[in-house]
Order: sequence, then structure tokens, then C-alpha cells
Amino acid sequence: RALDKVTELVLDNCLCVNGEIECLNDTCKELEFLSMANVGLNSLAWLPSLNKCQKLELSDNIISGGLEVLTEKCPNLTYLNLSGNIIKDLKEIHDEEDDDDYVEEGEEEEEGLQGEKRKADVEDDEKEEDD
Repeated sequence: RALDKVTELVLDNCLCVNGEIECLNDTCKELEFLSMANVGLNSLAWLPSLNKCQKLELSDNIISGGLEVLTEKCPNLTYLNLSGNIIKDLKEIHDEEDDDDYVEEGEEEEEGLQGEKRKADVEDDEKEEDD
């Protein structure tokens, strides 16, 4: 299949050469999902423009920085996995529009559970009144 038609590409465990994946270039314009887990990447500077890419899997590499290129190269990114890398500074990733979106872990779940409990209590009370 021609790379200009491919929408999903998984290159996990393929070794990169000089920090680059040779087959990835500007012809990969239709890619919506790209997975390059455990390929030995140390930089994203070589990454071609992937305007349609929504999911990018980069886990278990040796990337330490240079993440700011993702906003330019992958403007429609909604999922990014960088686990298992050696990221030194996350200050370079900042989305001003999402400043209010951060929720502490468990905070949202607790509210949901309380809401469910209240709803259940109201329903139980209504049943008791009917009896």
C-alpha cells in the first residue's frame, strides 16, 4: 500500500537509524494513528507534518525533550503517550486553552459517586413513602 493512503501505521519495535524512521516522510499525509513504541527515538525534530494525526504512541523510547514540535507537526493530536521516556522538562508543553480542564485524580470520580448515592437515596425515600 502506498504511504500516501495509509491512515494507521504501527512501527513498534522497529529500530530507527540515527534517531529517525526512514519510511516516515511528508508523503504520510493521511496518517491518523502512528505508533512508534520502543524504536530508540531520541528526538522528534525529524517528524514530518502529520496534520491529520490524532493519536501518537511514542512510549518506551529515549526522548528527553523537544516536544514543542508536536504543536506544529501534529496540530490535531488528541492522544499522546510518552510513557517510558526520559522527559526532562514538561514546561515546554502548555496549552493555555486547557488551563481550567485539569482535575485532580479521584476528584471527578468522588463527585460522581456522591451524585449517584444521592439519586439512589431519593429513589429509596420515594419507595418508602409509597409503602
